Amino acid sequence: RSPVASASVAQVHFAELPDSCEVAVKILRPGIQPVIEHDIALLQVAANLLEKLWADGRRLKPREVVAEFDKYLHYELDLMREAANCSQLRRNFADSDLLMLPEVHWDWCSESVMVMERMYGTPISQVDALRDKGVDIPQLARAGVEIFFTQVFRDGFFHADMHPGNIFVCTDGPRKGQYIALDFGIVGTLSDSDKNY
Repeated sequence: RSPVASASVAQVHFAELPDSCEVAVKILRPGIQPVIEHDIALLQVAANLLEKLWADGRRLKPREVVAEFDKYLHYELDLMREAANCSQLRRNFADSDLLMLPEVHWDWCSESVMVMERMYGTPISQVDALRDKGVDIPQLARAGVEIFFTQVFRDGFFHADMHPGNIFVCTDGPRKGQYIALDFGIVGTLSDSDKNY
């Protein structure tokens, strides 16, 4: 009943499906949509005032900043979109021995609930624990660069929220030392001309 992870718009619980499959269930916080709409409206008022009352306000483009923030917040409120992002990244790295991504259990997903395979690992920020578990840190760094460049230059589709809370490392079994990516609410895309640039 208690969440194992909690963020501004959602929380995660561990569960077991009827077939005994262990899963992580991401659930939007009840009533979060009107709270976000209210906060975005306040930001829009502040951006308009900033442009009107400050000489440099228009140059900083505060309305565009709020619009971008609004767009990505609404992306994060659609867990079906997040599930699709996760599935796309998983397909892109299906044959990779560098990155593990959870399988989405689509029959249990909706706009406000995402059910995915439970992943086991150690957060990337716990470097001493990774060393103690025998993870090769220089190899991990090389793999991180390769994963990033593969997402950007091969696929043009990349995880855009790669902070330490979203990156784990597998520390047991045959996949030891592989990255585990979580939280797919924000991704980026690049066209071929973007990649060439």
